[in-house]
Amino acid sequence: MTVFWMNGSLRTADDAVVSVLDHGLTVGDGIFETLLVRDGVPFALRRHIERLFRSGAGMQLVMPAEADIRQAVRSVVDAAGDEATRARLRVTVTSGVGPLGSERGDAPPTLIVTLTAAKEWGAATTIATVPWTRNENSAVVGVKTTSYAENAVALAEAHRRGASEAIVANTRGELCEGTGSNVFVVIDGVVHTPSLDTGCLAGITRELVLEWGPAVAEHRESRLPFESLFTADEIFITSSTRDVHPVTRVDDREVAVGPVTELVAAEFARRMAEGIDP
Repeated sequence: MTVFWMNGSLRTADDAVVSVLDHGLTVGDGIFETLLVRDGVPFALRRHIERLFRSGAGMQLVMPAEADIRQAVRSVVDAAGDEATRARLRVTVTSGVGPLGSERGDAPPTLIVTLTAAKEWGAATTIATVPWTRNENSAVVGVKTTSYAENAVALAEAHRRGASEAIVANTRGELCEGTGSNVFVVIDGVVHTPSLDTGCLAGITRELVLEWGPAVAEHRESRLPFESLFTADEIFITSSTRDVHPVTRVDDREVAVGPVTELVAAEFARRMAEGIDP
């Protein structure tokens, strides 16, 4: 199951094409959001659209109207019908057709919404550390940009080593994030996640865990040494498709799924079931 919407209408796979001069293709000049559709309803759509517009502001992009984005999302979900019980939805905005270089043109933005089956994750997962760093001083820090080449290389290395996700440090040697997830560590019963000044993305699931998690355990945004991955009592990662995902191995270090992680995951699931657009 895959449904495409592009620049005003639903498309077939053959028709869902962009120009070879689209800046999203030539220089990665675009932004995106990924969210999970549960029983035909996109989860936390409001928060994702708000972050999409924050990313657009950070990239100084001309953005489509919010109403057009919402209509596109409704169109692909409706077109999927009964198959949208658990699906991955992606909204992509690029600066449109432009020159073959960094300079943008004056074309309207390209808007693409795609819905496909969501990957089923196991009950727990494994992560690998990689030697490359996130630049916390980047011009696009905190922006969910389509320029994901660094993440693609890091994730390929993690997969080569049998892990599902790669975790990076920033240039100061602090724990930062995964290629498509945020990371949390439990130390002496306290849940820590890297603060935004480390250069990590402000993940939507991260945001919800920080709001909901204190009901069951103390939570802090912290600047932690990268090595805390090898001393933490418990570790979990979060994303819009993983929710709260316990980690059982970091490189060669085995990690138990502990009671704090289980409490946080249960509280997240409970609160998520109470409202589809928190």
